[in-house]
Amino acid sequence: MDDSRLMELIGRFAGDLGATLSAGSVVIGHRLGLYRALADAGPSGAADLAARTGTDTRYLTEWLRGQAAGGYLTYDADTDAYSMTEEQAFAFADPNGPVYLPGAFVLALGALRAEPRITEAFRTGEGVGWHEQHEDVFTGCELFFRPGYLMNLVPSWIPALDGVEDKLRAGARVADIGCGLGASTALLAAAYPNSRFSGSDYHAGSVELARKRAADAGVAARVSFEVASAQDFTGTGYDLAATFDCLHDMGDPLGAARHVRGALADDGTWLIVEPVAADAVADNLNPVGRVYYSASTLLCVPNAKSQPGGYALGAQAGEAAIRDVVTAAGFTRFRRAAESPFNLVYEARP
Repeated sequence: MDDSRLMELIGRFAGDLGATLSAGSVVIGHRLGLYRALADAGPSGAADLAARTGTDTRYLTEWLRGQAAGGYLTYDADTDAYSMTEEQAFAFADPNGPVYLPGAFVLALGALRAEPRITEAFRTGEGVGWHEQHEDVFTGCELFFRPGYLMNLVPSWIPALDGVEDKLRAGARVADIGCGLGASTALLAAAYPNSRFSGSDYHAGSVELARKRAADAGVAARVSFEVASAQDFTGTGYDLAATFDCLHDMGDPLGAARHVRGALADDGTWLIVEPVAADAVADNLNPVGRVYYSASTLLCVPNAKSQPGGYALGAQAGEAAIRDVVTAAGFTRFRRAAESPFNLVYEARP
């Protein structure tokens, strides 16, 4: 045994263990507004920040020290004060901004609550449906993905599609399939007021929240939602159909693709947003791939196995697997239209 490689492994473990435990602290900071308060206040001691946030000084002291140890806050030993750099505040203090990292930890902790059931599913091969997950999975998923959609969907992804932006500006019919809490639906509706949007998701709880989100965003008059799967959502003649980070979660992605094909207008477009992934497993063995493989183990594959169809693409399916599903469903044109650090964006045409 090579002692240096053993110590390297132990060092990696220490970092992972610290990150795992720190996830709880990040979520606490999110729920209590601690990051926002510190960003607004500037350099602060624990007692001052506790007074501003209505929290206990001793608890907050430990929280601040742990966050500084992880590099999420900045500590000045001379003044015993904590602060946030511009970058830290950008990433941690604005839930409505284009980057909000605490959302990923809300999602992760929510997913981990199902660990006993997932462990048993390894033995039985049974699925665990999305609707059976903890509510933090639903809200955390929105918190994690919405910033990326805010940064990319209207500014770059829609313009990358052939002729779609002009249709949306003039007035198009759009289906947002597997819409979750409706973040993507509301963003599109706000950007294209002449178009009409239909969101669908098989999870009734998500649809209920999506309706509330649309009302809060002031777009409810142009947006409708229904409880329906990707294989049976209603409507035809759509100019644009979209699936955001959900095709790989489905137990019957081919059936979903065929239904999308039938629901599109003859010159319609299917926008497919999926997690960034290479076709070869070896090329996904990196930090982003690790996140997605782990999430897929806890959420995506269990959900797919809980549904009819018996197929599970998984979150790291890669472009070739998505292309196979799309072309098997009868689409004749498929291309990668755009990409971001966390997503690949495909365009499919009849």
